[in-house]
Amino acid sequence: MSVSRTTGFLALALALGSGADRSEAAESGTGFYLLGTRSAQAGILPPAGLYVQNDLYLYSGSASAGQSLPLGGELVADIDAVAYIDLLTALWVLPGEVLGGSLALQGTLPVGGQDVDAALALAGSGLGASVSDDVFTVGDPVLGASLGWHAGRLHWSASALVNVPLGNYEEGEVANVAFHRWGLDLGGAVTWFDPDSGWDLSAAAGITLNGENPDTDYRTGTEFHLEGAVTRQITPAFSAGVVGYYYEQLTGDSGAGARLGSFKGRVAALGATAAYNFRIGATPVAARLRVYREFAARNRLEGTAGFLTLTVPLGLSGN
Repeated sequence: MSVSRTTGFLALALALGSGADRSEAAESGTGFYLLGTRSAQAGILPPAGLYVQNDLYLYSGSASAGQSLPLGGELVADIDAVAYIDLLTALWVLPGEVLGGSLALQGTLPVGGQDVDAALALAGSGLGASVSDDVFTVGDPVLGASLGWHAGRLHWSASALVNVPLGNYEEGEVANVAFHRWGLDLGGAVTWFDPDSGWDLSAAAGITLNGENPDTDYRTGTEFHLEGAVTRQITPAFSAGVVGYYYEQLTGDSGAGARLGSFKGRVAALGATAAYNFRIGATPVAARLRVYREFAARNRLEGTAGFLTLTVPLGLSGN
């Protein structure tokens, strides 16, 4: 790679970051791709080696009494929800070249919980009984692969992620961490990074294809997501900047369980990010904080999302 090993290591936030998602739209107001994961150096894969990343994801959002959402096979409204998910990811960047670039394989396991307070939405009669639910459990694992290339200061990558419906899912419960459906996300990212000035301009986009939830007979439509970041490396150890994302559902939901019809969702968010790199003994550690505030939501919750990410290389090829 033309960038240093330190720079490539910092870029790992993208390569690992496409893990499980807790964004809000579609069935359960949720898609498996995690909005806001990709930010600075989104298009750069790190040097060959084995890495571990831990993302602590927090989300707090709400929907008004006039907005119904399908959760666990139920229709609910007047929702206040909190999610706290820990995502542990292992990434292996293979040595050598594949199709002229670097190949990375990854796996992510989400563990965490949700707290939901809502009211049942009764057709034609407004809100019904209040419902509260909370859960702490294992979500669906996500497997993925990425290919990355570079030319001078320009870096780009393509990725594929698969949501495997093996997590704990309870039909009829309004709080669930797992999705109980197959999903495929196809994405691409690009980064222009100037190591002399420290400026980083990054963008990532993807399409999510969803299978049917067999317990609820609900098939979520095709989803589109776009993320961007403008950051600057202020010192060799510290960088900061602005981030954002946009989500829109391209096709409607379907199946016997889609009682709200096509139920296309949309949301946007803006926020800030900061990163700090340090060592524990001889081991480099990359830490990044990202906070997003959502707006312009339709058919989904609107709230605040935050990430605290720690990345550690277990071994770098050539070291």
